[in-house]
Amino acid sequence: MGDFSKILGHENIIGYFKNAISMEKVTHAYILNGQEKSGKMMLAEAFAMALQCEQGGSTPCNLCHSCKQALSHNQPDIIYVTHEKPNTIGVEDIRKQINDDIVLKPYSSKFKIYIVDEAEKMNIQAQNALLKTMEEPPAYAVLLLLSTNADSFLPTILSRCVRLDLKAVPDSMIRKYLMEEKQVPSYQADICVAFAQGNVGKAMALASSDNFNEMKNSALQLIKRLNDIDLYEMMQAVKQISEYKLEIRDYFDLMMIWYRDVLLYKATADANRLIFQEEIYSIKKAASHSSYEGIENILKALEKAKVRLKANVNFELLIELLLLTIKEN
Repeated sequence: MGDFSKILGHENIIGYFKNAISMEKVTHAYILNGQEKSGKMMLAEAFAMALQCEQGGSTPCNLCHSCKQALSHNQPDIIYVTHEKPNTIGVEDIRKQINDDIVLKPYSSKFKIYIVDEAEKMNIQAQNALLKTMEEPPAYAVLLLLSTNADSFLPTILSRCVRLDLKAVPDSMIRKYLMEEKQVPSYQADICVAFAQGNVGKAMALASSDNFNEMKNSALQLIKRLNDIDLYEMMQAVKQISEYKLEIRDYFDLMMIWYRDVLLYKATADANRLIFQEEIYSIKKAASHSSYEGIENILKALEKAKVRLKANVNFELLIELLLLTIKEN
């Protein structure tokens, strides 16, 4: 947990929160909507900390008793709503942790703040239970719903919340942060930034992941060998990809970055704009052997494969078809 100054990007939302505090126009319910690892929890915690700060400013002081409690996750009036089932927030979770608790006045602060992470996992019954509280909330109550898919909420919930969508953080800002604060070398920072697509948490996770480098090397090695692989060796290639089944979307994204590089080089012959600059020799070779249409077909096939993954199709078959499409193009 930290204050607003520790957050990279999201200036609009930070400005909105500070304004709401200083103008005393804090609403009872907010939805923070954005990808996983995009900074929703950091924003929610900094806002909660500022609301409860004993100095009464629009940013937390980090020094008062309440701020110190918040920093160690022990502030009694900042409540984290948890759930037992991994994929569902049920009606009992909401009743016990919010509805039955919200009627009790704050223990030591001005507000009573409930942070509901993964709020999109609330089933219909849980959402309806929450709605009862939202219809007549006590003056001191603030609900912060953190979600990767706000559109899955009931319209009645959406209409009672202020919705704040997290936007992508500029690449240059993330790159600078990785290089200066995390001492990540520039070529690695470039790959992490391209991959994270404006998501700071994802960029940081990738920068510190040994597995990511292994996966990158595996994906590139496979792509470079693919044209020489005979059909009977195809199952070996499928097996190689299957090792990364849990991170298969990241694996596909790596492949997409490679083919975008090939496309970019084919169109501009400019090596400076490539993400995989250290692969310039192989990218040059691939660009000279590929047609624009072929590369576009491969990128479309990768997009389609990502969509099909969600439909739970046969994994090995999906990979095999994808590799055959890439070979054909």
